[in-house]
This record gives sequence, structure tokens and C-alpha cells, in this order.
Amino acid sequence: MGGIVALRPEEIRNWSDDELRNRLEQIRRELFNLRVQWVMGQLKDVNRIRALRKDSARILTIMRERELARGGGR
Repeated sequence: MGGIVALRPEEIRNWSDDELRNRLEQIRRELFNLRVQWVMGQLKDVNRIRALRKDSARILTIMRERELARGGGR
């Protein structure tokens, strides 16, 4: 059984803005599918949901850091 490998912030910071958005969209789609499986009682790896939520948070944090660095605060 393979372990879940979390995305590392250093790795994510090397991605372009477009890649960040694409990866975030992929994660959100996979989370949706996993939640559907969960409700139907077919989910095999419940830890995958938690790992994806954390990866999503890491990506959103780095996107926000970039926004603030560009002077895009509130």
C-alpha cells in the first residue's frame, strides 16, 4: 500500500500562476469525486480527502502570498 505524498511548499512555489490554478482545479474535482464515493460508501482511502484539503490550502496560501507581493491587498 503506497503512502500519500503531500505537496511541499518549496515545490509549489516553483509553479507558474497558471499551473497553480490548474492544480487547484484538479484537486477540487478529485475532492468532489472522493466525497461522492464517501457518501455512497465506496471510498477506499479516507486519508486522501484530508491530504487533498491540505494541498489545496498550501496552494491557496502561496497564491495569496503572490497576490500580496504584487500589492494586491484589501
